[in-house]
Amino acid sequence: MITTYQIFLVIILFLLLFIINMKTEATCSSGCNLALASYSIPEGTDLTYISNLFNQQSSEILKHNPNLKNPDVILSQTKINVPFTCECLNGLFLGHTFSYKTKHGDTYKAIVHLDYSNLTTEDWITRVNSYPTTNIPDNVKINVTVNCSCGDRHVSKDYGLFLTYPLRDGDSLKGIAAEYGVPAEVVQRYNPQSDFSAGRGLVFLPAKDEFGNFPPLQIKSGMSKGTIAGIVIGGAFGILLLALILYVVFYRRKKVAQVTLLPVPGASEDQYSQLQHGCGSSLDKASESTTIPSPRLTGITVDKSVEFSYEELAKATDGFSAANIIGRGGFGLVYYAELRNEKAAIKKMDMQASKEFLAELKVLTHVHHLNLVRLIGYCVEGSLFLVYEYIENGNLSQHLRGTGKEPLSWPARVQIALDSARGLEYIHEHTVPVYIHRDVKSANILIDKNFRGKVADFGLTKLTEYGSSSLQTRLVGTFGYMPPEYAQYGEVSPKVDVYAFGVVLFELISGKPAIVKTNETENESKGLVALFEEVIVLPDPKEDLGKLVDPRLGENYPIDSVFKMCQLAKACTHENPQLRPSMRSIVVALMTLSSAAEDWDVGSFYENQALVHLMSGR
Repeated sequence: MITTYQIFLVIILFLLLFIINMKTEATCSSGCNLALASYSIPEGTDLTYISNLFNQQSSEILKHNPNLKNPDVILSQTKINVPFTCECLNGLFLGHTFSYKTKHGDTYKAIVHLDYSNLTTEDWITRVNSYPTTNIPDNVKINVTVNCSCGDRHVSKDYGLFLTYPLRDGDSLKGIAAEYGVPAEVVQRYNPQSDFSAGRGLVFLPAKDEFGNFPPLQIKSGMSKGTIAGIVIGGAFGILLLALILYVVFYRRKKVAQVTLLPVPGASEDQYSQLQHGCGSSLDKASESTTIPSPRLTGITVDKSVEFSYEELAKATDGFSAANIIGRGGFGLVYYAELRNEKAAIKKMDMQASKEFLAELKVLTHVHHLNLVRLIGYCVEGSLFLVYEYIENGNLSQHLRGTGKEPLSWPARVQIALDSARGLEYIHEHTVPVYIHRDVKSANILIDKNFRGKVADFGLTKLTEYGSSSLQTRLVGTFGYMPPEYAQYGEVSPKVDVYAFGVVLFELISGKPAIVKTNETENESKGLVALFEEVIVLPDPKEDLGKLVDPRLGENYPIDSVFKMCQLAKACTHENPQLRPSMRSIVVALMTLSSAAEDWDVGSFYENQALVHLMSGR
């Protein structure tokens, strides 16, 4: 029976997430008709090339460059202003996405530095395109996003046109301000977090129009988005305060919450005991939570994430020093810290990644499991910060292919596969709505001090209503782990994670990355799935399979066990998503494999009609 106390908890949690959502997600509602990009002319480039690159008429470019006397002859390294429209992209940030047609030998790095003069970043292009960074097909169109600004009335109403300026070596705040005729303190206020002498990064500068004047900011009529947000947040805080008062009056003395316990197939009582000790937040002492033990059940606790201050995080990381960096992800850096007597990992994300930040915060606030990385808290001051439990042994990719790591034994690999499958099974089977990770890969499987696996990085997670088979969405994830139906049509279902997990199984067997270079000189590559399929179809696959096994294992592996995992990986990466197993059946198979039962046989595994029913996902 649902109690009033539980209702209050739900209201409080919903309001907290709603307020965070208001603070981080709705960052723009509209753009502006004109912004400028500071473009440094590469050697051998003419105005026609720049016009095609930015899809802008040469005459329009010349309007904003009165000092360009001879457009037919432009010296290299000359800086010109290129006009473009500044749009609100996905309601999250201001920018413009250009379409670029690739040429032979292009890489994302070359496109950033040579073609677009550092107006974007390699990481940003990688996020919005599905091609591998160093093997882009010729004559295909890719997305190139350039950020922009439309002004800020809280800084000044005198400036309404802005230049996106990539910082270069030798730049300084005073030098840039003098060059563009804007007071240095004004430039600093528009870019409070920028280091103008860093030689890299983007800043936004007030710019003159085609007539040589600074156009004023156009103030839009009507109630501003910030005002609406303020009213909504104020009302939310009022409701929150009322809920808290009622909670204090009626339930202050109740410190233990009963929570739902969900089964994991085949878990022993010893495993259950271990799972209990892996759950819960040790930081939020103000709201303790416990579990009620029951045999063969996984204890899931309900914790409140702690909101940290920027000062506390900065102090714990020695001012976010480079010495404390322990990882680099698609959305920012990860720092080691010790917070309130607990080791922690702090992910620092750009404000542009607010959608990913909120997605991860929502998932890990609601979902708790031993095999999912635990969220400790967050911070939304200056940048976006997520604070996790510190996992001592890095990620699976580092152990398989990094230097300075002892090779993982075969039993350890099977155990890590089982741990990861359990984590994914939980978000697929035991949450309503169900979650789809969408970025399962070896780099997102963390290894703790006991060499147990935890699934991490939920920034791309998508939720869907219980029972729905698939949905369409924009393409995100990592090349090499995407199944055909997702890469081609954008169709998303839990079977997207199953396919990616199958690639991870192939990685555990071979130690190779998801994309394998087959010819260094010709820059040719092949997917790991295709590499294994060539062997599996041979008359005696076990014999040739040994050639794909990670050489760091030596002879210390049972070929039958490797072959069984290979067959399971093949089932996971089936071209037809309906024929891939569910994560539940994968857990069952890996538990059997882990126990090294001699009578386990993949053939009979498929012949068993009950398991075929599970494997097909029907």
